[in-house]
Amino acid sequence: MGLARYYRRFIENFSKIAKPMIELLKDKVSFEWNDKREKSFQCPKDKLTTTPVLTLPDLQKNFVVYCDASRQGLGCVLMQDNRVVSYASRQLRAHEENYPTHDLELAAVVHALKIWRCCRTGNKCDIYTDHKSLKYIFTQSELNMR
Repeated sequence: MGLARYYRRFIENFSKIAKPMIELLKDKVSFEWNDKREKSFQCPKDKLTTTPVLTLPDLQKNFVVYCDASRQGLGCVLMQDNRVVSYASRQLRAHEENYPTHDLELAAVVHALKIWRCCRTGNKCDIYTDHKSLKYIFTQSELNMR
Protein backbone atom coordinates (compact mmCIF):
# COMPACT_ATOMS: atom_id res chain seq x y z
CA MET A 1 0.00 0.00 0.00
CA GLY A 2 2.91 2.33 0.73
CA LEU A 3 4.19 2.14 -2.83
CA ALA A 4 0.75 2.85 -4.25
CA ARG A 5 0.38 5.85 -1.93
CA TYR A 6 3.65 7.23 -3.29
CA TYR A 7 2.12 7.29 -6.79
CA ARG A 8 -1.29 8.62 -5.69
CA ARG A 9 -0.97 11.76 -7.85
CA PHE A 10 -1.22 9.57 -10.95
CA ILE A 11 -4.40 7.77 -9.85
CA GLU A 12 -7.71 9.58 -10.01
CA ASN A 13 -9.80 9.13 -6.83
CA PHE A 14 -6.98 7.25 -5.11
CA SER A 15 -8.28 7.89 -1.58
CA LYS A 16 -11.73 6.60 -2.46
CA ILE A 17 -10.31 3.52 -4.19
CA ALA A 18 -7.86 2.70 -1.39
CA LYS A 19 -10.18 3.37 1.55
CA PRO A 20 -11.11 -0.30 2.20
CA MET A 21 -7.42 -1.25 2.34
CA ILE A 22 -6.41 1.73 4.46
CA GLU A 23 -9.11 0.87 7.00
CA LEU A 24 -7.13 -2.30 7.76
CA LEU A 25 -4.23 -0.15 9.00
CA LYS A 26 -6.29 1.37 11.83
CA ASP A 27 -5.91 0.18 15.40
CA LYS A 28 -8.44 -2.31 16.71
CA VAL A 29 -9.63 -3.33 13.24
CA SER A 30 -9.69 -7.06 12.68
CA PHE A 31 -8.17 -8.31 9.44
CA GLU A 32 -11.06 -9.43 7.26
CA TRP A 33 -10.43 -9.91 3.54
CA ASN A 34 -13.47 -9.51 1.31
CA ASP A 35 -14.37 -8.63 -2.29
CA LYS A 36 -14.36 -4.91 -1.55
CA ARG A 37 -10.81 -5.07 -0.18
CA GLU A 38 -9.64 -7.28 -3.03
CA LYS A 39 -10.93 -4.72 -5.53
CA SER A 40 -9.29 -1.95 -3.50
CA PHE A 41 -6.00 -3.89 -3.71
CA GLN A 42 -6.19 -4.72 -7.43
CA CYS A 43 -7.44 -1.39 -8.78
CA PRO A 44 -4.35 0.72 -7.91
CA LYS A 45 -2.11 -2.02 -9.33
CA ASP A 46 -4.10 -1.99 -12.57
CA LYS A 47 -4.01 1.79 -12.78
CA LEU A 48 -0.27 1.91 -12.10
CA THR A 49 0.46 -0.60 -14.86
CA THR A 50 -1.51 1.22 -17.54
CA THR A 51 -0.20 4.32 -19.24
CA PRO A 52 -1.44 7.44 -17.47
CA VAL A 53 -2.56 10.27 -19.68
CA LEU A 54 -0.81 13.12 -17.91
CA THR A 55 0.98 16.13 -19.29
CA LEU A 56 4.00 17.99 -17.97
CA PRO A 57 3.20 21.44 -16.59
CA ASP A 58 4.28 24.52 -18.52
CA LEU A 59 4.93 27.30 -16.01
CA GLN A 60 4.40 29.90 -18.74
CA LYS A 61 0.73 28.90 -19.11
CA ASN A 62 -2.29 29.22 -16.84
CA PHE A 63 -3.50 26.40 -14.60
CA VAL A 64 -7.01 25.21 -13.80
CA VAL A 65 -7.89 23.33 -10.61
CA TYR A 66 -11.13 21.41 -10.14
CA CYS A 67 -11.98 20.55 -6.53
CA ASP A 68 -14.69 18.41 -5.01
CA ALA A 69 -15.52 16.94 -1.64
CA SER A 70 -17.76 14.20 -0.33
CA ARG A 71 -18.31 12.41 2.95
CA GLN A 72 -15.57 10.00 1.84
CA GLY A 73 -12.78 12.44 1.03
CA LEU A 74 -11.39 15.39 -0.90
CA GLY A 75 -10.35 15.32 -4.53
CA CYS A 76 -8.63 17.76 -6.88
CA VAL A 77 -7.38 17.78 -10.45
CA LEU A 78 -4.69 20.14 -11.74
CA MET A 79 -5.11 20.82 -15.46
CA GLN A 80 -3.53 22.84 -18.21
CA ASP A 81 -4.87 23.22 -21.75
CA ASN A 82 -7.67 20.74 -20.91
CA ARG A 83 -5.14 18.02 -20.05
CA VAL A 84 -4.52 16.50 -16.63
CA VAL A 85 -1.23 17.43 -14.98
CA SER A 86 -1.85 15.76 -11.62
CA TYR A 87 -4.50 14.30 -9.33
CA ALA A 88 -4.72 14.73 -5.58
CA SER A 89 -7.02 13.21 -3.02
CA ARG A 90 -7.16 12.35 0.62
CA GLN A 91 -9.57 10.82 3.07
CA LEU A 92 -11.34 12.95 5.63
CA ARG A 93 -9.78 13.22 9.05
CA ALA A 94 -11.94 12.18 11.99
CA HIS A 95 -12.82 15.76 12.96
CA GLU A 96 -13.69 16.68 9.36
CA GLU A 97 -16.38 14.00 9.07
CA ASN A 98 -18.79 16.33 10.88
CA TYR A 99 -18.03 19.41 8.77
CA PRO A 100 -20.86 20.95 6.77
CA THR A 101 -20.63 20.57 3.00
CA HIS A 102 -19.38 24.10 2.31
CA ASP A 103 -16.47 23.62 4.76
CA LEU A 104 -15.54 20.33 3.07
CA GLU A 105 -15.60 21.97 -0.36
CA LEU A 106 -13.34 24.73 0.92
CA ALA A 107 -11.06 22.12 2.52
CA ALA A 108 -10.63 20.59 -0.95
CA VAL A 109 -9.56 23.98 -2.32
CA VAL A 110 -7.10 24.47 0.55
CA HIS A 111 -5.74 20.94 0.00
CA ALA A 112 -5.07 21.73 -3.66
CA LEU A 113 -3.34 25.01 -2.85
CA LYS A 114 -1.13 23.33 -0.25
CA ILE A 115 0.18 20.60 -2.54
CA TRP A 116 0.48 22.40 -5.88
CA ARG A 117 3.09 25.10 -5.51
CA CYS A 118 2.51 26.39 -9.04
CA CYS A 119 -0.88 27.73 -7.90
CA ARG A 120 0.76 29.87 -5.21
CA THR A 121 3.83 31.29 -6.93
CA GLY A 122 2.52 33.85 -9.36
CA ASN A 123 1.02 31.59 -12.01
CA LYS A 124 -2.56 32.39 -12.94
CA CYS A 125 -4.75 29.65 -11.58
CA ASP A 126 -8.53 29.36 -11.92
CA ILE A 127 -10.17 27.23 -9.24
CA TYR A 128 -13.54 25.58 -9.81
CA THR A 129 -15.80 23.91 -7.29
CA ASP A 130 -19.35 22.69 -7.68
CA HIS A 131 -20.64 24.17 -4.45
CA LYS A 132 -22.41 27.51 -4.84
CA SER A 133 -22.37 28.25 -1.10
CA LEU A 134 -18.65 29.06 -1.35
CA LYS A 135 -19.68 32.33 -2.98
CA TYR A 136 -21.08 33.15 0.47
CA ILE A 137 -17.55 33.25 1.89
CA PHE A 138 -16.65 36.33 -0.12
CA THR A 139 -19.59 38.29 1.33
CA GLN A 140 -18.61 37.67 4.98
CA SER A 141 -16.50 39.97 7.11
CA GLU A 142 -15.91 37.24 9.74
CA LEU A 143 -15.40 33.52 9.15
CA ASN A 144 -14.83 30.56 11.46
CA MET A 145 -11.27 29.27 11.91
CA ARG A 146 -11.80 26.15 9.81
